[in-house]
Amino acid sequence: MLMLILGLLIFLGAHSLRIFADGWRERQIARLGAKRWKGLFALVSLIGFVLICWGFGLARQQPVVLYVPPMWLRHLNAPFTLIAFVLFFAARVPGNHFKAKLGHPQVLAVKVWAFGHLLATGMLHDIVLFGAFLVWAIVLFAVSRRRDRLAGTTYPPGTVRGDALTLLIGVVAWVIFACWLHLWLIGVSPMG
Repeated sequence: MLMLILGLLIFLGAHSLRIFADGWRERQIARLGAKRWKGLFALVSLIGFVLICWGFGLARQQPVVLYVPPMWLRHLNAPFTLIAFVLFFAARVPGNHFKAKLGHPQVLAVKVWAFGHLLATGMLHDIVLFGAFLVWAIVLFAVSRRRDRLAGTTYPPGTVRGDALTLLIGVVAWVIFACWLHLWLIGVSPMG
């Protein structure tokens, strides 16, 4: 569990700089340059991500059951993850209403993904992983929306084409991940 927690601290800590140390972050970008900062940020994030994966794998070898969710909650996770995939791609597909209305759909995707998985799982390592991501995403979304309001940030208006493309990419990616990649990468088949 220690490696999982260390990975979460490194990964989520790096991704929390805009929340807790935005001024310091801006000074480092000015001092190092945008490319060097992004490279350093990517390296720290990768180290954290690797530790999360390794720590989660280790923690799964010694499971601690906190609760056993009913089967219907496990099935409810599927629509939550579908929504998360659509929101994730809404952050990348230009000209969609999701981004225009929500501002930060990728952070919302993390919230929805983490919440759905907390409903579906009851092991200690699951609660640590998904709970940490859920708390982080709740805080980051609130801070990001507040920063947008203070700065008067607006997002380009959405189009039906942008919405359709976002939905299509999100659904196709979700099907591929849920039907094949989740089992291959995580070792658990969400479909069954």
